[in-house]
Amino acid sequence: MGDRMTAMIERAVKRGEAVLRQEPRAKSARYDRKTGRIIVDLTNGCTFAFPAKDAQGLEGADEAALAGIEILGLGAGLHWEKLDVDLSIPGLLAGLLGTKAWMNRQRAAKAGSARSPGKAAAARENGKKGGRPPKVKLSAGKSGALSVPAKSGIIHVRQAASVAKSSGPVSKRARKV
Repeated sequence: MGDRMTAMIERAVKRGEAVLRQEPRAKSARYDRKTGRIIVDLTNGCTFAFPAKDAQGLEGADEAALAGIEILGLGAGLHWEKLDVDLSIPGLLAGLLGTKAWMNRQRAAKAGSARSPGKAAAARENGKKGGRPPKVKLSAGKSGALSVPAKSGIIHVRQAASVAKSSGPVSKRARKV
């Protein structure tokens, strides 16, 4: 069993060495105050940079804290002790500057503030119609029918009793009161 275990360990070491040769790792990292970017030199000779304000946990940090970059392990990540922030090199190279939820919030904030000719035209048309319609509140009466406020009365929506007993699709009908 000793020879078998030794062989397994040797194969694992070779695989690990191959990964270290093939995957880019951080060799050095620094914060450039002039551009506001984190600059990372990789073991494969490449250099990449990203705006510090665009990375989760770094967005509101001061320059002194941003300058305190440490390289984790064998270059697999970057760490800021004062900020308690860790970013992985593979994730950064893939364009991931934070968690999925954080990245989605950043995209949504930018999309909501976007201005385009189409969006402006739609807003003008909506304004001509009286602006954004109010949110509708549904209320259920004693019979279980839903009531929806309408401009000229109340609309009741109820399920047809005969259809509800069948196994087919449920149909709804509305009547105006």
